[in-house]
Amino acid sequence: MKKIELFYATNRAHTGKKRNNPDSYGSKPSSDGGENLRFGRVTLDNLDDKKINECLKDKLDYGVGNGVDLSDYYLSQIKNVTIHAIEDGLDTDIPDISQKNNKLGSVQTFLSLKKKMSKSCDVVIYIHGYSVSWEDAVASAMALQTTLNVDSKKVDGKEVVVILFSWPSDGQKYPIYSYKSDRADAEFSGSAFGRGILKLRDFLMKERTREDGVMLCNQEVHLLCHSMGNYVLQNTLKRLIEFNHGMRLPRLFDQIFMCSPDVDDDALEKGKPLARLQELATNVNIYHNSGDVAMYISDYTKQNSDRLGLNGVEKVAQLSQKVHQIDCSKIVTGMVEHSYYLNGNVNEDIRHSIAGVNQDDTITRQRTARQNAWPNVWVMK
Repeated sequence: MKKIELFYATNRAHTGKKRNNPDSYGSKPSSDGGENLRFGRVTLDNLDDKKINECLKDKLDYGVGNGVDLSDYYLSQIKNVTIHAIEDGLDTDIPDISQKNNKLGSVQTFLSLKKKMSKSCDVVIYIHGYSVSWEDAVASAMALQTTLNVDSKKVDGKEVVVILFSWPSDGQKYPIYSYKSDRADAEFSGSAFGRGILKLRDFLMKERTREDGVMLCNQEVHLLCHSMGNYVLQNTLKRLIEFNHGMRLPRLFDQIFMCSPDVDDDALEKGKPLARLQELATNVNIYHNSGDVAMYISDYTKQNSDRLGLNGVEKVAQLSQKVHQIDCSKIVTGMVEHSYYLNGNVNEDIRHSIAGVNQDDTITRQRTARQNAWPNVWVMK
């Protein structure tokens, strides 16, 4: 029987008597402050290899692989999950990581990741969307990690490790009723995630300058945000700009994937909240779908302007050449219109970007350039 392990960071409040030995995590922010992160890993045991392989080999209308069903399977097995929380002190600054017996959860987690990255492994940090419980978030992150390690065209044999950042989304059965409260939670969680990113940046800088440090072998860190997770990212960027004193932001990621982004469709324009996002990455990849029902919920409940996850960027001419827009509307059908990043050709396209496949490689990628459009605007097929 198979098992899967997942790293996590969260600003959710723990459930149970001990925060370093929690039963789970709930829908409220941490009682000692919404910016205070908990780190650890979760292990899901006694998994059915046959069921997992069936999901990975499921032939859909738009490619092979059903990560949504795989997530549902992992969720059904969540009773077998074990949480290995790492005790974290008042982690206000990055300490000297050469100190012996360092107890800070962030440092212990980053050191574990460093070991994996030194063996040709990329890291994908994953931020989930709204109306997602802790259990839902774990299942989706595990499905993402599993699908990203499938390489159907043998483009790259590099392993991918996913780190889940789980913010205190309500996870209600009827998401329309939790949208407004989730949006408020996503806003302050941007500061928590920003703090975590700054920790990771400082850790990597220290590692690269240590006399006995093992370099990370040029492995990359990527970021994938789903739905309202992109609103967390928007508020994270605000935090990073505040702490960067007006200078150009550091390139923290190779690829940023904005999947079904629940932010304004003009958010990347000059003077708007995400205008400087491309400074953080080599490429920013926006996946959108005009049939995404969740985007209409956003419009209805918050009177938001048109969403980026529906029709993409409002003014394509103002896109940076580092920002690529991928229209998935023609291929996404059925009940996965919001979580299609886990399935078929869309998931494979994300894997190709992680592997370093050129954006204009339409032989390897299942995409074409949109006719009479800009060179960084694509249509999935």
